[in-house]
Amino acid sequence: MSRNLQDYRQSYEKSELLENNISDNPFELFERWFNETEVEGGAGEVNAMTIATIGLNGFPKSRVVLLKSYDSEGFIFYTNFNSEKGKAIAINPNVCLSFFWPSTERQVIIQGVVEKVDDETATEYYHSRPRGSQLGAWASPQSSEIASREVLEDNLAQVELKYKDHEVPKPENWGGYIVKPVNIEFWQGRQNRLHDRIIFNKEEAQWNSKRLAP
Repeated sequence: MSRNLQDYRQSYEKSELLENNISDNPFELFERWFNETEVEGGAGEVNAMTIATIGLNGFPKSRVVLLKSYDSEGFIFYTNFNSEKGKAIAINPNVCLSFFWPSTERQVIIQGVVEKVDDETATEYYHSRPRGSQLGAWASPQSSEIASREVLEDNLAQVELKYKDHEVPKPENWGGYIVKPVNIEFWQGRQNRLHDRIIFNKEEAQWNSKRLAP
């Protein structure tokens, strides 16, 4: 089986990324781009991001998670600490996040170091989730091998019964991570593949930027 994809091409013409039109603070640029993509409406989940970790087998692995908040400290997402990515982060907290927004022809790549958020913050977010999602956190032994789909359905039925008339508590092995960036790269598609790339590097408490060739 083979398929030639060499004719899949797109000309990027929607915007530009120039030094005289951006802030010295990469978080301000990120927020501007996030908001513009949200308004554009082309991304189903504008907060969907890919996180890459170095697995216990020595290979990198990427998967999509949802950004749940961000500020000048970093980018926060939530997961099961016993999941494959949770175990990988425990061994090597250096990760890479990436956002790709086709509707605005933009990409953001973030390299950073992960820390757990405090339990109070995680608990507050957990209880803001739909009840079904809260129950699902108990029902799924994330990343563990299971015999069938029925295992999940049976687990869910059990926790639904257990917490039928009670608030669903946050599992101890579930919580949040904040990715504190050491660099943030912004990519804006341009014509003729001469894309704009500007990377911000954090040196002590200062952000410095430079342009990279596409």
